[in-house]
Amino acid sequence: MSPEEISAFAEASQGGPRLIGIDLGTKTIGLALSDVGRRIASPLETIRRVKFTPDVARLRALCEQHRVGGLVFGLPLNMDGSAGPRVQSTRAFVRNLKPLLDLPVLYWDERLSTAVVTRALLEADASRARRSELVDKLAAAYILQGCLDAMHRLIGPEEEF
Repeated sequence: MSPEEISAFAEASQGGPRLIGIDLGTKTIGLALSDVGRRIASPLETIRRVKFTPDVARLRALCEQHRVGGLVFGLPLNMDGSAGPRVQSTRAFVRNLKPLLDLPVLYWDERLSTAVVTRALLEADASRARRSELVDKLAAAYILQGCLDAMHRLIGPEEEF
């Protein structure tokens, strides 16, 4: 993401103190939440995808509950940086979401996020069931933390955004 995109998102997302990171999959949606200072991302929950409308209803409820100012969507680019079908699917989801949930959106490169999280869970000797339960929301936290770190590097640790 360019510094201009990050700065514009930081400014546009002033409507609420927190951000939600989203790892959008075909079967689940992993969610992570920032603290009010936008310094630390924590896993929030995993939504089992049913249909678009109930999925968005749950996301909207969480955004209202936590006073969210913006959404950081993981963008599943191919390893060479090109956009494949999953990127198109993510962008289509966001296009359909915008009229229903008017919050600023930033796309964040999520390459290897699931692999990094899975490796960490394997090193922690988590069972297959436990990994399955945690991987999506931990990947969302990894995505969101990358964004928060970049915002602080760009804007500065003392600035409010």
